[in-house]
Amino acid sequence: MLKIRNRKISWLVLVLVLAFAVTGCSSKGTPSGNSSSQAPKQLKVALILPGPINDNGWDSIAYQGLMQAQQQLGVQTAYRENVAQSDNETAFRTFAQQGYDLIIGHGSQYSDAAETVAKDFPKTMFLVTSTNIFKAPNVASMNVSNVDVGFIGGVEAALVTKTKKIGFIGGQPIEPITDAAGGFAKGAKYIDPSITVMETNTGSFDDVAMAKETAKTFISKGADVVLGDANQAGLGVIQAAQEAGVMAIGYTTDESSIAPNTVIASTLQIYPVGITYVIKQLKDGNFQPKYYSLSVAEGAVGAAWNNALVSKLPAGAQDKMNQVLADMKSGKLVVSNLP
Repeated sequence: MLKIRNRKISWLVLVLVLAFAVTGCSSKGTPSGNSSSQAPKQLKVALILPGPINDNGWDSIAYQGLMQAQQQLGVQTAYRENVAQSDNETAFRTFAQQGYDLIIGHGSQYSDAAETVAKDFPKTMFLVTSTNIFKAPNVASMNVSNVDVGFIGGVEAALVTKTKKIGFIGGQPIEPITDAAGGFAKGAKYIDPSITVMETNTGSFDDVAMAKETAKTFISKGADVVLGDANQAGLGVIQAAQEAGVMAIGYTTDESSIAPNTVIASTLQIYPVGITYVIKQLKDGNFQPKYYSLSVAEGAVGAAWNNALVSKLPAGAQDKMNQVLADMKSGKLVVSNLP
């Protein structure tokens, strides 16, 4: 009987050892499973645009920023183009219902819609560009300084004009456009106080023909350099300059490819830098409902000369532009402090 009992005890010990071993293996596997389930989900970012992504201007730069963020940060993206102002709220709400983490409205005209929809989706972040609105807990704004971009355009125009008459044609008379117009005049006067600056708004961001006719009117009055800040309609300004054989300044992106013989320079509003920057803030857990302001120092504002027309530039024009940019970057030149 003792022998049998000992044998039973041995088997019991063996079973307990095996059970412990299995339990131990399971406990080691649990953290691994939890780690996998806690892996950060892919960030979803949506972009709402007032015009087409191929306008070579305002809308295309935001789209480029979205694609840059997708490539560099690995975010999932979506966009909707040609959104009428009456559909702004619907566009925000649709993306929010689809579970997007950040929804960007590209333009100050999206401010009211973003603030309205944000109230119903407190866990969704909303960003409006070209304005300075913000509201806790989930509405922020980001602006690549319109004043500074306009200023650089005015400097470029003043450096190449021969008639000392230049023109600025804006779209709708909203704050980003009027700020750029003010910056343009300051830039021109900074180079040459005697320059005459013609300025007006057409009231439209998509009427190419109207912008073209407005530019032709300025040209008929002696303007030999014109700049259009009117989104898609700005193409009409470049067309007018091309047909008249005068110079144009591209706005927002390097537009020299549109009219290689007449777009002598472009003033750059580098929104891809700004958009990628803000998306990274959200991905890193640093996003705040505040106003993000970017300019030359952050690499979001700059200038580009048309390499094919460099030989037509007045002596010292490039050096002067480089000095202006350097002074803006260092803080020596603050456009808002100029008269």
